[in-house]
Amino acid sequence: FFLHAHRAVVVKMGKIGKGTGSFGKRHNKSHTLCRRCGRRSYHIQKSTCGACGYPAARKRNYNWSTKAIGRRTTGTGRMRYLKTLPRRFKNGFREGTEAVSKKRAASE
Repeated sequence: FFLHAHRAVVVKMGKIGKGTGSFGKRHNKSHTLCRRCGRRSYHIQKSTCGACGYPAARKRNYNWSTKAIGRRTTGTGRMRYLKTLPRRFKNGFREGTEAVSKKRAASE
């Protein structure tokens, strides 16, 4: 409470504002999981994802947030195909051959 014009006024920190009191009222979800990016950013009423832009064909990204682009670009996942490419390119994409045994080469 605080004194106001010679009388005590009680101020309750209740459910006005964005603070602790308001958190008890939050039980409606505006966003749910997105089918494309998996984040909880798919707005149910708008039916668009705030993170990747689904159902738009182009993935949502902006140059004003370079860090956000870097978090989901090539190289942040497993890269099951791409990680072997430099080695295979170096050897001319050879397939179906076997390296000569070093033991056999030394004995000859």
